[in-house]
Amino acid sequence: MSRPPLPPPLLHLPYETGAFRMALGLQSVPEVEWLEIDATYPAQLAERRRLIATRRAEVIGALPGTEAAQQELLAMLAAHLPRRYPGWFDSAGGVLENRLDGTRQALATPDPLAALGGLVQEDFCLLRQEAGEIHLVGAALCFPSRWRLAEKLGRPLGLVHQPVPFYGEQLQRPVDRFIGLLKPGRLAVRLNWSVIDDAALFQPSGHDRAEPAGTVTAGNAGSSLVLRVERQSFRRLPESGLVVFGIRIHVTPLAQVTALPGEAARLREAVLALPPAMARYKSLLPFRPALLDYLDTEVARGG
Repeated sequence: MSRPPLPPPLLHLPYETGAFRMALGLQSVPEVEWLEIDATYPAQLAERRRLIATRRAEVIGALPGTEAAQQELLAMLAAHLPRRYPGWFDSAGGVLENRLDGTRQALATPDPLAALGGLVQEDFCLLRQEAGEIHLVGAALCFPSRWRLAEKLGRPLGLVHQPVPFYGEQLQRPVDRFIGLLKPGRLAVRLNWSVIDDAALFQPSGHDRAEPAGTVTAGNAGSSLVLRVERQSFRRLPESGLVVFGIRIHVTPLAQVTALPGEAARLREAVLALPPAMARYKSLLPFRPALLDYLDTEVARGG
């Protein structure tokens, strides 16, 4: 079978105009939309495998008792990939063949999280309900958005998200309720965004920066800043009952975003609407004046 070319990355633009509000923003999607594979696959998979090989303790972790769920997720992925992308993957004889890079992954492996981490561009977190709370109990997390797996593993989601402004008051109960009621076979997706001054995919730190960033100016913000979007997915493993929280990272130069008609104005309104605590959490404060000046200029140009 001939191998179809990898498509360009999707450009997600989830920032909203109007008054700021904390919302889950979940959408049900069909099975075929579980994962996103695009032209950035070769570079991202090389980086994921490098991190697993050289910084494993930072990107792979799991609590005892999650072994069956890890294997179940690997088996689910091995069934999904050839069905969804038959030109790129094939599975036979307990081996998943990756035609995109010529590798073969045995499905009977003592290290399923590392195997998962080196197969697709998504990160995967395992969530388990314990004593009425949802806990993070395992992950292959190669591209964290400024948080450390070792600091969060084993904690309930309320504590995992403790640094997020307004989460405890506005989102914790809806999130726990949604995850607790999620049925096998249902797949839900949401998007989260930030503008940052670092295009690196692996970012375990950096939240809450407030010191001035003199290197970012209105003149270079388009090339110095990026839009970082998390496409988050949720589904339940039917046998173990754990929930798989997927995170796919998209990083786009800001100039590419503001070149689209109306996007500079939309982003400007979204940045202005952020409460101070959220702007600080997103680490916008060091370059917020330069960003707004840049967006003002782009809006004046018709962006």
